Amino acid sequence: MPSVQIHVCDETVGGDRSPGFTLDFLNERITVRELIRERVYQEVREYNAQSPTYLRSLVQPTDAEATLNGYRLRKARKIDWEEQYRLALDAFTRNGFFMLVDDRQAESLDDEILVTPQTIVSFVKLTPLVGG
Repeated sequence: MPSVQIHVCDETVGGDRSPGFTLDFLNERITVRELIRERVYQEVREYNAQSPTYLRSLVQPTDAEATLNGYRLRKARKIDWEEQYRLALDAFTRNGFFMLVDDRQAESLDDEILVTPQTIVSFVKLTPLVGG
């Protein structure tokens, strides 16, 4: 069965957009939950394989410090993708980030996405206000 690809990028509220990457799915209909799962799985798999200094990921791993280049682990280690996935689901439900699917905001983890070659998904991370 051929896979379908979806283009994923990160954005800031100010409009900055990363070049992004693609994710492959076996079905053309997926949920927000499945999209988050695949994104986190791929990020962690690549990090664990390469062990770079910084992890660019959707959510901050436990015992990591946020830097301009991503998250830096205090002690080099392999990251558990399932833990990162749980953190990402929690962040989505608490509005730590939101997702735009072709410029339409996903409302819940069970929202369905139709994956086409033109589909673009933006993960928009929200940063807390200083002092609030």
